[in-house]
Amino acid sequence: MHSHHNGLKTAALLGLLTALILGAGYWLGGSGGLVFAVLISLAMNAGTYFFSDKLALRAMRAQPVSEAQFPELYAMVRELSQAARQPMPRLYVSPTPQPNAFATGRNPQHAAVAVTEGIVRLLSPRELRAVIGHELSHVYNRDILISSVAGALAGIITMFAQLAIFLPLGGSDDEDSPNPASLLLMLILGPLAASVIQLAISRNREFQADADGATLTRDPLALASALEKIQYGAQRLPLPADNRLTSAAHLMIANPFRGGGLAKLFSTHPPMEERVARLRQQAGAIQYVR
Repeated sequence: MHSHHNGLKTAALLGLLTALILGAGYWLGGSGGLVFAVLISLAMNAGTYFFSDKLALRAMRAQPVSEAQFPELYAMVRELSQAARQPMPRLYVSPTPQPNAFATGRNPQHAAVAVTEGIVRLLSPRELRAVIGHELSHVYNRDILISSVAGALAGIITMFAQLAIFLPLGGSDDEDSPNPASLLLMLILGPLAASVIQLAISRNREFQADADGATLTRDPLALASALEKIQYGAQRLPLPADNRLTSAAHLMIANPFRGGGLAKLFSTHPPMEERVARLRQQAGAIQYVR
């Protein structure tokens, strides 16, 4: 099982981000500006964290749905929530033709699960149930918290880099003042390294939600086939690259934008082939009793 390994990897990557901050802070020398940068970044990400459910739902124009409108969806979510001994989340449907799904909310008590009209049409009930298991796992694993923390840390590094621009350079007799070349490196590489680590954490959380979701539904193969269908559908109907959507992209089960090549390093999601391969392996490792 990859589960345990993924949790350790996330912790290690968060540690790496923190080390980057400490290194950059030490290198810039303790100025009041550093404290200010840390506070701004924490405040911005705390906002995202507390309103996480509202932001993504609004970006996808998702509407709350009643049990009368979507009885099958409600039945699936209820069955899985009860199996996980967790409260029932609020359910939303987004009028988007692209097949996708996302879960949001900072904890199981404030959770919302949203599916697009496209995914409800495209997937079989068994596949849709597998997708919901994946989404609920994001909530139970506190992934919104983890990604908010990663976002805050990456934001701090970017602000440090912007602060570095205002450092007095050269000319002074001060031996400790950073030289322009290393300053330039920090300006470019600092934020770059931070966002690459942030994205690695995000990809890692996807693997974790796949593994945990498949364990919850006891149906890894259904998630594998759902992911293949979703990938195909998402490529045929890419979402408009609208800024509000970009901020919600890492929450979705499949990356809603197109991209290849170097995009792998900068992708919010692991390659679909790898996710499907891991799920098939998981199905082979455990013969689930149905």
